[in-house]
Amino acid sequence: MQPRILEVRTQILKKNDELARAMRQEFEAAGVLVLNLVSSPGTGKTSMLRETLCRLLEKGYRVAAVVGDLETDNDARRLAESGAPVRQIMTHGMCHLEADMVKKHLAEWDLNSLDFLFIENVGNLVCPTSWDLGESLRVALLSVTEGEDKPLKYPGLFNTSDVAMITKIDLADVCEFNRGKAIESIESVRPGMRIFETSVKSGLGMNEWIEFLQRARSQRLSKIELQTT
Repeated sequence: MQPRILEVRTQILKKNDELARAMRQEFEAAGVLVLNLVSSPGTGKTSMLRETLCRLLEKGYRVAAVVGDLETDNDARRLAESGAPVRQIMTHGMCHLEADMVKKHLAEWDLNSLDFLFIENVGNLVCPTSWDLGESLRVALLSVTEGEDKPLKYPGLFNTSDVAMITKIDLADVCEFNRGKAIESIESVRPGMRIFETSVKSGLGMNEWIEFLQRARSQRLSKIELQTT
């Protein structure tokens, strides 16, 4: 039975990866930077994303988001407060998003009308790791309330991510969070990984995060232009 289970899983992942590659080509052709945000529940992912959407909108960027959750649309409603278009994906018990789920919910959106698309994945540090969603960048979020060794316990996520973000940094002292150890843990798993220390409440690190997003999109567009000339 075990070999059969592995064979089926391999086939499913292969199909997902093929669709994700096609989606990535569509995103790049449209000039939209896509970010896949992954974290455990309670990390502050939705609050951080709402603030990000608001700041990018204020700068004149065209942004949108799709958000995955098991059953409710609570996060989608919170994100919609930013003024950005938002789509809810209910997974009905599945612990991750898959490429076909995202593609289905983007069907009526004109990708050419977007500069940034954010995918807020289901709160989980294991399952989303294996599923490519066609994103340009994968962001792993870690809250100060979770402890400094989370990257060591879940290396798969940080190994497959491009950026790490430490959230709720304003609570570091209260939580006796050792930022040095946290950064050491991240770098031991993924040396040289870009790390942001942020607080939505105080605004700490948010300017740097937004500037990073702007540069990332510009660099991606420049790379695409070079490839097509």
